[in-house]
Amino acid sequence: MTRLFLIAGALLMSLPATAQDKPEWTLVIHGGAGVMERGKMTPEREAAVRKALDASLEAGSKLLATGGSALDAVEAAVKVLEDDPNFNAGRGAVFTYEGTNELDASIMDGSTRKAGAVAGVTRSKNPISLARRVMEDSPHVMLAGKGADQFSAEKGLEQVDPSYFATEERRRQLETLKAQKTSWFDVDRKFGTVGAVAMDARGHVAAATSTGGMTGKRWGRIGDSPVIGAGTYADDRACAVSATGAGEYFIREGVAHEICARVRFKGERLKAAADVVMAETKALGGTGGVILTGPTGEMAWSFNTPGMYRGKVSAGGKKTVAIYGDED
Repeated sequence: MTRLFLIAGALLMSLPATAQDKPEWTLVIHGGAGVMERGKMTPEREAAVRKALDASLEAGSKLLATGGSALDAVEAAVKVLEDDPNFNAGRGAVFTYEGTNELDASIMDGSTRKAGAVAGVTRSKNPISLARRVMEDSPHVMLAGKGADQFSAEKGLEQVDPSYFATEERRRQLETLKAQKTSWFDVDRKFGTVGAVAMDARGHVAAATSTGGMTGKRWGRIGDSPVIGAGTYADDRACAVSATGAGEYFIREGVAHEICARVRFKGERLKAAADVVMAETKALGGTGGVILTGPTGEMAWSFNTPGMYRGKVSAGGKKTVAIYGDED
């Protein structure tokens, strides 16, 4: 009998920590990456951002703690950030060169690998909810522009006047860009895209991402956020990823899918896979970050910028909200 107990104990000790300590559910969020430095952040701005990140975690974790799905949780978490003008998504989205707000979003269910995305929408209060309706109520994966706006109205999603998304701070950034003929990144020095990834009590994962794009974007430019495999990806066989950064480079690298592929086929831990892919993206010239979670309950993030608005929480675990690179 003693021998059996010893064998059982040895087997237990040999199991990976993720199998022994797997939480019932997990949630990780981001509100953009970039030059977030203590000396350049007012106390009021920092407090507002931390409060919003906390509220986003609360919205998603409340659903997960009561048996809700990962898909419901990431949508709820992202909606909170879309409604907050401190982020470049929904209300508070940046302006195009022509002075309009054009919004992009995507969502993916890791259990079925169904996905929905929208690009260049102008009237849906919460673009992430529209992306989900594309996934669930249409035969398509991505809708854009006027067609996406029409679909949104037909499905009864909350519509707003385009002026709802505009803020004076974002208008100032556009005017600065035009007056100084500077680059879009130099205006704000960060990517305000928002996103969430989650694992629910059934072990399913999901990912969601929403953005207003880049200040002064032209010609109907679309970045990585609505591109499945670049800015968003979820697969129960690997992990869920939401990205924020220089979209053109994230598309070229296929960042979100590339990370999931390394986890699935090479067996890499989430942080290790993300670090490799983010290094490759930086080598191309792209900066930004990613958040991740997987069916093992592992949570991670990786970014190659000075900071990233981010947060995480799990069942029975400590809630973390962070901004700067030296926080964790």
